[in-house]
Amino acid sequence: MYKQHKIRQCLGWFYPVINWRQPHLGILCAASTFLVLAAPTMMELPGNQLLAQKSVSQDLAAASLYQQGVTRYQRHDFQGAESAFRLALQRDSNLAMARNYLGNILLMQNRLDVAVQEYGEAVRINPNLGEAYYNLGLALHRQGQKEAAITAYRQALVIDSTRSDTQYNLGLALYELGQNESAIAAYEEAINLDSSNAKAYFNLAIAQQKQGQIEPAIASYQQALELDPQNARAYNNMASLMAIQGQTSEAIAVYRQGIRLNRQNPEAYYNLGVILYNQGELHLANRLLKRAHTAYQEQGNLEESQKIEQLMQQIAQVIEQQSPATQTATSAENSTPTGNGVVEIIPGDVPVYVDK
Repeated sequence: MYKQHKIRQCLGWFYPVINWRQPHLGILCAASTFLVLAAPTMMELPGNQLLAQKSVSQDLAAASLYQQGVTRYQRHDFQGAESAFRLALQRDSNLAMARNYLGNILLMQNRLDVAVQEYGEAVRINPNLGEAYYNLGLALHRQGQKEAAITAYRQALVIDSTRSDTQYNLGLALYELGQNESAIAAYEEAINLDSSNAKAYFNLAIAQQKQGQIEPAIASYQQALELDPQNARAYNNMASLMAIQGQTSEAIAVYRQGIRLNRQNPEAYYNLGVILYNQGELHLANRLLKRAHTAYQEQGNLEESQKIEQLMQQIAQVIEQQSPATQTATSAENSTPTGNGVVEIIPGDVPVYVDK
């Protein structure tokens, strides 16, 4: 009987253990995640539109400075835009859109506290400014104030319920607070509003797999991959769920697709190695585990590399015991097959933020 190992990534939570009746012992490690936070609203307005809007400000100089700020903003001259917006606000502090633009610039500079202040002033001045509520939610979200961010996102949706990116970020914040059913609903609404959003399908799949909705999660990963065939993480996660379902041959094929896209993904090498190990293909499994071991070492993840090294040593012992000489010498002692193995699927839930 071989010792049972449970290899865990630093991803925080563990899926229920699934028993597979296989001749060899194995472990399946955590599927990786990649939750993406949508970007702030960057309003692109025609250069002459705001000049025609007399309601921007009764102060003509303030209105002119505001228009200069918009023009520079659209040209990505953010330093010049910030200067113009600040001068405009010195003359008229109630320019809500100037504060929204200024908040965007501060957010891009990662000056989150002052960005929140500007967005807060913008919605105080104009409570119907949905863009500012959305951007306020984004700034609060990046500060880690998820509950406040949810409130801001929802207020933005009250004003404009057709914004897919607001539903998307709302789903992410809800998921991070463990409100998975609500997160699923938000992601589904984001997809209803924009069916081309591959990241929404991907994040929906992650929320579904955490709820134990394996088949819907697989379907969502498939949709994500139809829209973004280069998402190696989706291949790895989907293959792990297929393995849970006992779809071994399909899981092997999907892992290999993911590896072709990302040859530095240790989880995919590891998981594929474990499946092949359970099937008795020890030499091929050992080669894949060596690749995983090397990749973890290159990443500086010594804990995982050491755990894989232990499993590789166990495989070496099995191979040694299966050699003809060893089998002859020990046939009298080992008349029963090895014990059943345990495969543990541990999908991860730690998001990685990518702000555009």
